[in-house]
Amino acid sequence: MRRRATFPAMGLALLLSAAFVADDARAEHLIVSVSNHRVTVTSNYSGEELVLFGSIERDGNAAVPRSGYDLVVTVSGPRADMVTRRKERRFGIWVNADSREFLQVPSYLAAFANRPLDKIAPPDVLRRQQLGLNNVLLRQRVGPDYADVVTSDPFRRAFIRLRAEQGLYRENTSAVTFLTPTLFRTSIPLPAEVPIGTYTVGIKLLADGALVAKTETAFEIVKVGFEQFVATAARQHGLLYGVATACIGLMAGWMASIVFRRD
Repeated sequence: MRRRATFPAMGLALLLSAAFVADDARAEHLIVSVSNHRVTVTSNYSGEELVLFGSIERDGNAAVPRSGYDLVVTVSGPRADMVTRRKERRFGIWVNADSREFLQVPSYLAAFANRPLDKIAPPDVLRRQQLGLNNVLLRQRVGPDYADVVTSDPFRRAFIRLRAEQGLYRENTSAVTFLTPTLFRTSIPLPAEVPIGTYTVGIKLLADGALVAKTETAFEIVKVGFEQFVATAARQHGLLYGVATACIGLMAGWMASIVFRRD
């Protein structure tokens, strides 16, 4: 009796395993890379543009969806705490009236797609997958609480607007180009003020409004040369760096007084 009871259980397990294998056989896979995985910043750095390119690999004989694929690329830079302040004019003077602290948010954030996001997926999918600037989580300190508020929040909108004016936050829904139904590319612009650190690139593939595949890659932005020497000295030898800076300032002032001295 024990032996006869074991066979149905084993058969069910085999059927479940076969179902998972069949599902994997129909799955799409993303293969991506960037043109440069290490961007070096020197004194004459004025910005750069990387190229992300990749392909969609389909297992088995799976056909391309009738409506085609959609692709959303999200580039996220090093995270940091930031503060947005609201100014008001009081007695003829602009003063800080209120502020909001954003906690560990990306210092650089870009979203690229092949068409408008509202055409790619419904709002609940966009929010759940954090596709687009309006759907990325930006945690804030609201009084004693921590939360990501609604997209119409004035501080959130002002924060995104100010970062966008610096070229550090951007969204372009026509930046991804499909060269063939399964080959794609997009450009990643990096402004001169780009922060130093590691950047993650999240690529999400959708079809008929649903996520079908995703992957990640990364690149790094580093300082080299004299700039890196100064940054390392300031971080590792703060006291000596401060003393040296003060001495250089005093010497520069003394030399200027000699040069411009009136006899």
